[in-house]
Amino acid sequence: MRILNAGDQELIGLEPQPDIVVSLATQAGFQCHLIEEDRRVILELQPAVKNKAILLFDAAHPANLGWFSRCQFYVNGLSGAVLRTPLTISNWRDDQGRILQGLRINLSKELPRTFRLPGHDTVSEQVIYTILYNFLVALLQTGVGICGRGSVEPLAGPLQDEK
Repeated sequence: MRILNAGDQELIGLEPQPDIVVSLATQAGFQCHLIEEDRRVILELQPAVKNKAILLFDAAHPANLGWFSRCQFYVNGLSGAVLRTPLTISNWRDDQGRILQGLRINLSKELPRTFRLPGHDTVSEQVIYTILYNFLVALLQTGVGICGRGSVEPLAGPLQDEK
């Protein structure tokens, strides 16, 4: 971690290690392809077990109240931002635009100096690894709720079953 100056702004510059990120995704139960860019790391994920569902669901649907109550993570449906984290997600689509059982996760390498994670005073790579791992586990075990309609679509639950 380092402090970057961008004009009059100070940013936290994270330096996540690609091998650690891929290892965390594998331990959580995903096949992972990592793309490293200057300002972000992109993870293309699919469950390692064939036919395993990613538990990304519409938090507003009445049939999902049981999942909603035990969620640890929520996604802004319009922007794809995983609330109170440096992660954003998007659905993985095939060439015809159909949604696949996979996700793309963007991990930002630059955060505002004032950025704080819940329960943590400072941001570091170790804290980000913990958040990322817990998010990935939640996607396969406890569920992640989408709040609002927009660019991110559910992969589990009643709305997905109707497609």
